[in-house]
Amino acid sequence: MAADNRNPENVIEKGKTRLTPPPLYKVILINDDFTPMDFVVKVLRHFFFMDEEMATRIMLKIHTEGAGICGTYPGDIAATKVQQVNEFSKQNQHPLMCVMEKE
Repeated sequence: MAADNRNPENVIEKGKTRLTPPPLYKVILINDDFTPMDFVVKVLRHFFFMDEEMATRIMLKIHTEGAGICGTYPGDIAATKVQQVNEFSKQNQHPLMCVMEKE
């Protein structure tokens, strides 16, 4: 069946749709006095896909400044990473804490 171009019901108007990017969240590791530095490096490499040098640099920042940003992600990804890191730390009996903060 051919479309009737004269019927206004069949006309679709083009409009400008503005998509806003999702809000981003920083994933942050919090320093404590008990978690070994090599475990923090392991977490950074495994969950945030950092190479050894970058993971060591971030770990030292966490150690000296009390916290360090591991990455910035959309909310659902950030929440998943926080949950994964906290569960992994707990399973390995370390008090390492991971949190997220809106950018």
